[in-house]
Amino acid sequence: MMRILAFDSLAPEEFLNRDIRAEEDVSAAVDEILSTVRAGGDAALREYTRRFDGAALETLQVTETEFDEAMGNVSLYFLETLQEAAENIRRFHERQKQNDFVLSDRPGVVMGQRWTPIERVGVCVPRSPEAFPSTILMNVIPAKIAGVEKIVLVTPPRRDGSVSPEALAAARLAGASSVFKAGGAQAVAALAYGTESVPKVDKIVGPGGVFVATAKRKVFGVVDIDMIAGPSEILVLADGKSDPAWVAADLLSQAEHDELASPVLVTDSWALAEAVQKEVERQLASLPRENVARKAVEDNGKIIVADDLDKALLAVNRIAPEHLELCVDDPFSLLPRVRNAGSIFLGRSTPEALGDYFAGPNHTLPTSGTARFSSPLGVDDFMKRSSFLYYSQAALNGCADRIADFARREGLEAHARSALSRL
Repeated sequence: MMRILAFDSLAPEEFLNRDIRAEEDVSAAVDEILSTVRAGGDAALREYTRRFDGAALETLQVTETEFDEAMGNVSLYFLETLQEAAENIRRFHERQKQNDFVLSDRPGVVMGQRWTPIERVGVCVPRSPEAFPSTILMNVIPAKIAGVEKIVLVTPPRRDGSVSPEALAAARLAGASSVFKAGGAQAVAALAYGTESVPKVDKIVGPGGVFVATAKRKVFGVVDIDMIAGPSEILVLADGKSDPAWVAADLLSQAEHDELASPVLVTDSWALAEAVQKEVERQLASLPRENVARKAVEDNGKIIVADDLDKALLAVNRIAPEHLELCVDDPFSLLPRVRNAGSIFLGRSTPEALGDYFAGPNHTLPTSGTARFSSPLGVDDFMKRSSFLYYSQAALNGCADRIADFARREGLEAHARSALSRL
């Protein structure tokens, strides 16, 4: 049963989310996997796939025949849903594209900034119990908009060596360059170091469990990564007018992801808190993933009752949730006061599931309180900035003495001479 806690009874550290560092045994296991795949290539990748996924693979890459069969095995209704969701995601992310700029407001001086896409990106897609088509759309489409040339998707196969038709249909619609049957830390290793089949990439994105998160942390520097994602989180801020059945359903939508998921309700109504507590228990009984959701609710779930919405918002900003729902009459009045949240869902008729699948904003979000300093996945994550600078001889003549003086004050004589030598 979800605990009900008074806001004023909680110390500041009790609002914060969990530590996402891996246990030592996980870290050691990931080190071994990374080094084995780096040395053994495809053979090591196939062995780990046999050991962890139960699939004996002859080839790692999904073939064109498999793609064609998948497209034929997906219902027309779901294909239409994928297409509509993909269009919504494209429309939203197209607005994120950045513009280059040039400054030339001084004689003989030109400077500016230009954006260029990362050349090769790897996308990790977990399977639980099937590879997530939504994750494919959310990661591949922004990369395509950015102009990434090669998008390599990795996902664990089923025991028979196949990948779900829905996932392959999403990969084709989104524009992935290739799909490989591999998951976990071993897939991260393959993307970071390259194998005979899997090309080495420049950046790895996408969610996963603790082994994937730990592997991404360890290969950062060899490649770039998007973020270290922890377990799923939802915080529903709801006033006393909210429907407890709706609130409970939204809390459980994240609790069913993972036993480590964190469902939290913050409210200014004791009556709603008690009603939601009962409603969560009622709805849990009929969930197919009841055991997973119940573990998350009992271990990590809580209901925080504040005196008013001002204190409720203080709790929100301290927790910095991955998903935040504002279930109040006028959510737009509260929006400017939210400083820390991954994605914000406004109003009583905007469940978090809209963002997971369909609406357009990205569902790859900062977790474990990292929304205090990081952002959802977007087009910027697949691009990089370069600055450029031009000075004419006359412009350099006007400032070379100052450059030299600056350099000498830092003890760097060669810097000074490089400027003065051109006078």
